[in-house]
Amino acid sequence: MKTIFSLKDKVAIVTGGGNGIGESVCKVLAQQGAIVHFLDIDKENGQRVEKDIQQEQGRAFFHHCDITQHDNVGQIFESSFQQSGSLDILVNNAGIAHIGNVENTTEDDMDRIYAVNIKSVYSCLHFGVRHMKKSGGGSIINMASVASVIGLADRFAYSMSKGAVYTMTFSIAKDYIDDNIRCNAIGPARVHTPFVDGYLKNNYPGKEDEMFEKLSKTQPIGRMGQPSEIAHLVAYLCSDEASFITGSFYPIDGGFLTLNT
Repeated sequence: MKTIFSLKDKVAIVTGGGNGIGESVCKVLAQQGAIVHFLDIDKENGQRVEKDIQQEQGRAFFHHCDITQHDNVGQIFESSFQQSGSLDILVNNAGIAHIGNVENTTEDDMDRIYAVNIKSVYSCLHFGVRHMKKSGGGSIINMASVASVIGLADRFAYSMSKGAVYTMTFSIAKDYIDDNIRCNAIGPARVHTPFVDGYLKNNYPGKEDEMFEKLSKTQPIGRMGQPSEIAHLVAYLCSDEASFITGSFYPIDGGFLTLNT
């Protein structure tokens, strides 16, 4: 019998694959049979994830890269394509957070958020679409956020950037539907990643458990999401079973968008 949600021998590129959601995405795609190329600026964690996947008999290749550098991104896309012969999946996962309103967000903050959260997605789409067209099509997943579609306090720059990711999704889906390229966005709410642990440690020393519980309860379901839960949604949207889905936004938020209003 055919294995559902199989990604056997599909070639994927994932950004920000060295930890958190990106790490889980790489591992789940590899478990489903994909050949995973992933980019990260963190060399140590990238090498660790590559080793973890290979030890489980998965196929993964880490590329050390600053995704804000357009030409470097292009070189890695080209070398990955030459190595694996196609590009079937692109997951634009890499991103950084920022806390602040319009008054206390500096020009440097805005430039940094733009470079990582918007320009890098453009670069990956710019090169990725070209290689997908050569491959006969594919699936693109953009990691947006609940902040893409709802106002969150003190998230001015971050919301701006994720709103851009959200709308880029629709442009790609519209422009390349005849090339058999599907493009969808995922909108997580709070997910328990190393970033959350670091944020609590730095801002609430001695009160980490208390604040973790408080943040967890902002989701109606009563807890934060797990990176693997986001990754399994990515895997589904990249599979042939999702071939009728494009130009859509999928909140994965424990009821945050609909049950908090």
